[in-house]
Amino acid sequence: MLSDTSHFYTDAEFSTSHDNAVAKILAYDLLLNHYTNELNGLKKSKRKISNNENLLESLSLNWTSNKIDLIELIYSLIASGAVKGDIKDLATAFEKVLDIDLGNYYRSFLEIRGRKEDYARFLDSLKISLLKKNKEADN
Repeated sequence: MLSDTSHFYTDAEFSTSHDNAVAKILAYDLLLNHYTNELNGLKKSKRKISNNENLLESLSLNWTSNKIDLIELIYSLIASGAVKGDIKDLATAFEKVLDIDLGNYYRSFLEIRGRKEDYARFLDSLKISLLKKNKEADN
């Protein structure tokens, strides 16, 4: 094993010819420990994600209304600030949970905006349904 010994002459009482080699070995050991810890952390987070996916698969939720109604709901949740995030992320979450393909929801939103009346047709029907449910529960 060849070593650079030019630093050996700087302080003969303190340095040896293999200080650099020992320092590299110690550094590689520390790096190996760091990578091992990072890898274990990634494995734990992957297990957590797969557990969530198993939970989603075990749910039996189906969207029974029109796709455009769900898109109206998604856009209203984002617009109201009730859900913080991106339309794409929320749409993807609903697609996974409800096992539905929304297709091009940006184009569907343009259709919602193009309505002459009842911009929030589905939201209005949700409100009516909730009020009706409350009245039935009171009686």
